[in-house]
Amino acid sequence: MSPGARPGPVARAARGVLDALLPRRCLACGTVVEGTGAGGVCAACWPGLAFLGPPFCACCGFPFEFDAGENSLCGACSARSPAYGRARAVFAYDEASRSMVLGYKHADRTDAAPAFGAWLARAGAALLEDADLVAPVPLHRTRLIRRRYNQSALLAQAAARAAGRRCVPDLLRRTRRTRSQGGLGASARRRNVQGAFALREEWREAVRGARVVLVDDVLTTGATVEACARCLTGAGAASVDVLTLARVVRPGN
Repeated sequence: MSPGARPGPVARAARGVLDALLPRRCLACGTVVEGTGAGGVCAACWPGLAFLGPPFCACCGFPFEFDAGENSLCGACSARSPAYGRARAVFAYDEASRSMVLGYKHADRTDAAPAFGAWLARAGAALLEDADLVAPVPLHRTRLIRRRYNQSALLAQAAARAAGRRCVPDLLRRTRRTRSQGGLGASARRRNVQGAFALREEWREAVRGARVVLVDDVLTTGATVEACARCLTGAGAASVDVLTLARVVRPGN
């Protein structure tokens, strides 16, 4: 069946049986979603999601309260240029979105990946249109064994599929186990992940001169994605942009 074709009667019947046996639940609150829902989110939760769009910082994507003009930078990016080129996120990481992100990350809601991938493809369209490679922030093998999946890899694969781009899930690896970034300040986060990532040798030629889009679940201070970006640019990547599902938005962020 072509991508734009309507599903046939057998497919619709199978979908109906599956929905009856395993009803789709809201990605945010867990209630049963009638019909297709708004990307898997119920009507009560959808209005609470703070989707991010212009005007925002031309570099890190931090939202502005008013239009400061094309290519305007936030105070943080003006004071210190990040290691990546541009960063974009789907929505703000706040009380409304936290349960959805944490459920996906820690409670096996991997069924959310296709919807999240479509959202990422839309939010990061300007980044993905010229991307040669899409890659996730890697987990250390011990954390991957415990969690059983890399949430960022699923996001990268779904976003790349939606945008028609090449995804390389194992482009980077963690060279050592790091502390959780939760609860750490900006400086401590940077020290925690300094030198913690390496390019896999089999991808060295592919990265040289490539435009890479790095995918992660949440952007807080940017320490993790900056460490990954430095690794990639050091290996010869032409550019590294960052695409995340959510980002923390607060004064001084």
